[in-house]
Amino acid sequence: MLDDLEDRSPATARRRRAPGPAPGPRQAEAEDLSAQTLRQLLLKRSNWLEERILRSAPRFGYGFVTPAMHRLFTHMPRKPVSMSELARRLAVSRQAVHQTVAEACRRGILELVEDPSDARVRKVRFTDKGLTMVRTASQSVKSIEAELERRLGPRDFAALRRILARDW
Repeated sequence: MLDDLEDRSPATARRRRAPGPAPGPRQAEAEDLSAQTLRQLLLKRSNWLEERILRSAPRFGYGFVTPAMHRLFTHMPRKPVSMSELARRLAVSRQAVHQTVAEACRRGILELVEDPSDARVRKVRFTDKGLTMVRTASQSVKSIEAELERRLGPRDFAALRRILARDW
């Protein structure tokens, strides 16, 4: 169904070369997916969505957004947040967050502001340009979700949303 997400790993290639009659494309995809863990499947689909979002970014003037920036922006709240908190949310080092934030600041998407309760601490927030980008990205995500709904069908798409929205 999502043919462009086909796994081309060496292990998959070895499974496909196994002796016996060649399976049809749908059977091969089903066998391939059944060998993956739920975590792998979720990550694969998350990567599909991120790839689509990043692919659409240049159309709106945001072609400079990297995968690291995209992940950081996804974890940004509407209010200022510390780099340490962003590092915890992303499960990466503070240095990695600092580097990504610095580039986003150079691009005018983020800015550093003083913490009103502690002048030694600087927090990160979206600039007006960054908030415009967030609104644009939200529209892009809606379009990508509509594409996914067409691919899966309305019932499966609704089921997917319902299951993912559940408290685990």
